Amino acid sequence: MELDDVLQAVGPRLRALRQERGTTLAELSKSTGISVSTLSRLESGGRKPTLELLLLLARAYQVQIDELIDAPVTGDPRVHMRPIKRFGMTYIPLSRRPGGLQAYKQIYPPHWPGYEFEQQVHEGYEWLYVLSGRLRLLLGRHDVILAPGEAAEFDTRTPHAFVNPDGEPAEVLALFGPQGERMHVRARPQPK
Repeated sequence: MELDDVLQAVGPRLRALRQERGTTLAELSKSTGISVSTLSRLESGGRKPTLELLLLLARAYQVQIDELIDAPVTGDPRVHMRPIKRFGMTYIPLSRRPGGLQAYKQIYPPHWPGYEFEQQVHEGYEWLYVLSGRLRLLLGRHDVILAPGEAAEFDTRTPHAFVNPDGEPAEVLALFGPQGERMHVRARPQPK
């Protein structure tokens, strides 16, 4: 595929991704700092995407840039575990599907965050399962310590924060739905 063909395909991909997420150009402009007219021209193919614009859009959509440009897969197509470091934490994406449910392995370093923190709120729904270590979950007025094998599920519009109170890392499997999807347990034991 020629470079011009790759660049021409980016616009329709950006439009489809935005529509799939149910986001308006104005909302996307607000979250990225890119003007509505520039976003519109990118989507229509009237403007070629630059690396700077693609980085901002990839961050807003929480996807890798290669998903925006449909880059060919390299290496083992089953493994896409590039760690992301934020605020001292490590996130390992376990899913690549844009929108909908996202899966992560999260590693909270010892005594994280190590500074004063505030409970946060945002759209979505989260499910956590502690693999190792302990994780303190502050959820509204509740303060719970989750140990290995324990899980929590909550609407992220409830004020929440996470703390690793121990001197060892805490590893957590997290599922997050940006549109507020809930986890549904379908398999239940049959009564005897």
